[in-house]
Amino acid sequence: MTMRLARWKRWVGMVAGAGLLAGCAGAPLHGNPELPAAPRQPPVDYFQVHWWKGLVDKTPLLEYSPREPASPVFDPESRNVIAQTRDGYIRAVGPDGQVAWSFRTGARALAGGIASEGVLYMPGGDGVLYALDGRTGAVKWKYATNESLATVPVLADGLVLVASDTDTVFAVKATDGTWVWQYRRDPPSGFTIRGASAPKVDQGTAYIGFSDGFLVALKVEDGGVVWEKSLSGAGTEFLDVDTTPAIDSAGRLYVASYKNGLYALEADTGAVIWNTSVGGLTSLLSRGEVVFASGDGRLDAYLGETGKLIWSLPLKDRTALAPVLARGMLLVPNERALLFVDPTTGKTRLSWNPGVGISAPPFVVGSRVYVLSNNAYLYSLDMNNVKKGPRG
Repeated sequence: MTMRLARWKRWVGMVAGAGLLAGCAGAPLHGNPELPAAPRQPPVDYFQVHWWKGLVDKTPLLEYSPREPASPVFDPESRNVIAQTRDGYIRAVGPDGQVAWSFRTGARALAGGIASEGVLYMPGGDGVLYALDGRTGAVKWKYATNESLATVPVLADGLVLVASDTDTVFAVKATDGTWVWQYRRDPPSGFTIRGASAPKVDQGTAYIGFSDGFLVALKVEDGGVVWEKSLSGAGTEFLDVDTTPAIDSAGRLYVASYKNGLYALEADTGAVIWNTSVGGLTSLLSRGEVVFASGDGRLDAYLGETGKLIWSLPLKDRTALAPVLARGMLLVPNERALLFVDPTTGKTRLSWNPGVGISAPPFVVGSRVYVLSNNAYLYSLDMNNVKKGPRG
């Protein structure tokens, strides 16, 4: 084992020791009949459900497999959790688990929002970027893009950046929604992967991927191109660079091409440091010296410096969505459940399905995790009082 890998294992072990987990025996969630049926309920050693709330009253009869792709977001000013659901509503759920207010956009959202200083920036399913008051839901401003918005907005240098599913990045003023710039690339003629890359901003530069296989670095202030890099080579289908880029403390820029795998690049120039050449990746998470990558049927962990594979976890479901780190565990949503994965070993500690799976990444605030299931139940999970130290 290399010295760098040993240091990472010690680091992640300390993180895990601060938080989770115990065995995998099942237990009901308080036995409440209103809770949607689940094949496997979490044991209290993992987490406790602080509250849950059903947000969509009725599921259309012809909706065979409902999906809720928009991740929830916590607003620290109002203490509300904000969720967008397939019925075209944005709802704020208070600390008591009750709906504080709702706002109708009229269309299914593809991505969640962000909260900053009491303002919510929400990409509506109607192609409108909304700025809402976090306490009341009142509209502060709105900007119509006339495209389907597909990413969580990013705040940078007084601007709000958001991308559409047709390869356009919009930048508007955070104060009033005034258009500042936009950048667009032509999609390829063949099939593409569902989803889009959100901008990753670092030191005045926004890095974002596109469905034509290019990663582009843009100046945040005016949208000018710093550099662009083709990561997928020739072809017309499945060239997508839909992963939101990540940057580690050493300045390495990570991004994945669905066709050609995970890349580490020099952020200043786009020069390739290493490439795994293993395709099918759709989401990334960089923590410390490790990059976690998920996609078609697997979840992988790589050393950021060299690209060395640390472990790979095969998954029964075809798609693993964006992982998050909470209390020393990777939480990985997929089509059937929320997986709790030990980041040191890649072993699954728990597979929890609160009802027809999870499509949206959970939102983590300290020891609290907010999860929106595909049947539109919003859960507040408390991971503060779980037993320490994983056992397998």
